[in-house]
Amino acid sequence: MKTREVLVLSVLSLSLHTAALAAPVVFEAAGPTAADIQDAVDDFRDFLGPLNPNAIGSFPSGRREINWDAVPDAFAAPNSLPPGFFNANSPRGAVFLTPGSGFQVSADSANPTNTPILFGNLQPLFPLRFRAFSPERLFTALGSNLVETIFFVPGSTEAATVTGFGVVFTDVNRADTRIEFVNARGNVFFSKNVLPGGTEPGTFSFLGVAFDGGERAYVVRIISGSLAPVRDIVMMDDFIYAEPQPAP
Repeated sequence: MKTREVLVLSVLSLSLHTAALAAPVVFEAAGPTAADIQDAVDDFRDFLGPLNPNAIGSFPSGRREINWDAVPDAFAAPNSLPPGFFNANSPRGAVFLTPGSGFQVSADSANPTNTPILFGNLQPLFPLRFRAFSPERLFTALGSNLVETIFFVPGSTEAATVTGFGVVFTDVNRADTRIEFVNARGNVFFSKNVLPGGTEPGTFSFLGVAFDGGERAYVVRIISGSLAPVRDIVMMDDFIYAEPQPAP
């Protein structure tokens, strides 16, 4: 069953340490097939603006995307993905952090080491649980369900911020996956849980949030699934976000 909402909300900061007013525009959808989220993904893309090339420097508007599919085999399973790959190697202004042991992008079906697709190298049953929205690679942190994305002017070390960020997830079965937006003071000013796609394996969920009230995120924190008390593993596909602009 398809679930799709586009909401315009005005909410007080979720942080106890800031009274900033956020005006989020929320795009969300979930369901058993990629088609169930496609409209919400496309609406979010349209809201952010045209797709910019993977070039050094910031454009005045538009968006960037990471779909993992062009990651070279040398940086995909069974190998790790460098945290700064999408700022240094392929300049899109995104650097990743995790309390876990690193990051991995799943192998594709043509990889030279015959590594199983869809993280079958991590667990043989994973290819039965997960599906790719944009074939055929997925992304995950290793040893943790938390990923933080920090933004830079693409190809540089100059701090940047974004006015919107969205993620495609696969196999969200419970309401414990969420995205948090963090301001310059390190406080969460908006947080929202991701819609579960259902109880069957391989479902799709999408959550994209943009801010039209002047709010800017220095960091976006993604909590994918849970580790305790019930282990619920969720994988990520496309990242879609507003063009990183120099931090004020």
